[in-house]
Amino acid sequence: MEPVMLQLWQRAFRRLHRTLILPKRFDSGCAEQAAVPASAPSCGRKPVLLVSRLYQPSNLRDVAQDSRLPGEMSCKSQRLMQQAGLIHPSSPGCYYYLPATIRSMEKLVRVIDQEMQGIGGQKLDMPSLCSADLWKTSERWDLMGKELFRLKDRHGADYCLGPTHEEAVTTLVAHQATLSYRQLPLLLYQITRKFRDEPKPKFGLLRGREFYMKDMYSFDVSEEAAHQTYESVCQAYTRLFTRLGLRCVQVQADTGNIGGKLSHEFQLPADIGEDRLLVCGSCSFSANVETMSSDQSNCPQCETGKLVESKGIEVGHTFYLGKKYSHIFKATFSNAQNKPAVAEMGCYGLGVTRILAAAVEVMSTEEGIRWPGLIAPYQVCVLPPKKGSKVDEATLLAEELVQALGETLPQLRGEVVLDDRTQMTIGKRLKDASKLGYPYVIVVGQGALEETPRFEVICQQTGETVFLSRDGLLDLLGRVETV
Repeated sequence: MEPVMLQLWQRAFRRLHRTLILPKRFDSGCAEQAAVPASAPSCGRKPVLLVSRLYQPSNLRDVAQDSRLPGEMSCKSQRLMQQAGLIHPSSPGCYYYLPATIRSMEKLVRVIDQEMQGIGGQKLDMPSLCSADLWKTSERWDLMGKELFRLKDRHGADYCLGPTHEEAVTTLVAHQATLSYRQLPLLLYQITRKFRDEPKPKFGLLRGREFYMKDMYSFDVSEEAAHQTYESVCQAYTRLFTRLGLRCVQVQADTGNIGGKLSHEFQLPADIGEDRLLVCGSCSFSANVETMSSDQSNCPQCETGKLVESKGIEVGHTFYLGKKYSHIFKATFSNAQNKPAVAEMGCYGLGVTRILAAAVEVMSTEEGIRWPGLIAPYQVCVLPPKKGSKVDEATLLAEELVQALGETLPQLRGEVVLDDRTQMTIGKRLKDASKLGYPYVIVVGQGALEETPRFEVICQQTGETVFLSRDGLLDLLGRVETV
């Protein structure tokens, strides 16, 4: 263990030791603080995150049969997220995202930002309210049909709530008359709310009417350059899912109403997945069944392997668009000969809220949520003993532990919560912690009061329980990666 860490830890525990042995005095405010519950501020200490103060009302966690919206199909991730108080239904296909979910989503957004900006992506924000004129110009106003949420303003002009932004971003780039080939490739992306009038919303955040998505649009000088950009984005997606610890399959896909010449989906294998996938057992070929002939059983790539069907949840989609939109909206650049040329385009989507739900779906047990460690709402939950128990004095030690972890391990600042609901048994709080999916749960009990303190640590992703010394605890949590 690093000397600085050791010193901080020892100082924290010396402070605790003094607190435990000093008698309560009325002439010393700090000494008197020893009798104050953990929920009250202590002298010179930073606020402790308390489970009792987290907004997860128990009445919002009712997942009985009659709590689902009429006609809505449920799945494991929806049930668990409602049971944990992470989401709450508003109307068909629309949800409240409660604070813990927002923490997880913001972490996921940071990971996405890192990967997109790592390949040259620049973040912007485009209007959700899109003029019908743009969509009529691309001929998608009628093509999209009832899937578009349509509305009129007070002047009678038609608009839609954007499910995707090819028209908008191409118009934006077309307005830049001085765009040079030296500025390409240009990769513009946003992470924002999207809207789609799903006929049958179901499975919670997996198929809704209102959701968060990352959509990126690329502009290149040539078809060859556009394919290179396309490949770099696909590689970034693969890195993203690897960092999250999610097994994701890149499959050939139909271009659908987005259009273009080439398309791939990124699928998380799952039994409730709505997409049917064909995967070769002998080579790397994989495709959405909609791109194949109905009677094909042999792999078209290696010609000898057999195609095996499975199901998947689509969490990402990439398209090589060519000049489909850039030609229509006149998105041009000045080439090396200083002549105008039409840009080659690609578009690339990631379902942000769908990734959250899909990760919960494929990683969790039937009883509790298991997050990808990088995007868990909180990394550590510390459980002091039940009030009035034989080891009640360890309650103060639990609060000191929360403080010491934040001081000693900077990456855990704001990531450690104290379950101060000491009127409840350890068992009940452990059950809640399992539902919420903290990667690490630390039980502070009799072992923490021994001359050589030991802490019970439950690693929820693996289901392993270990008993660790202070140094062992620091070593374990010091390896936790945060974003």
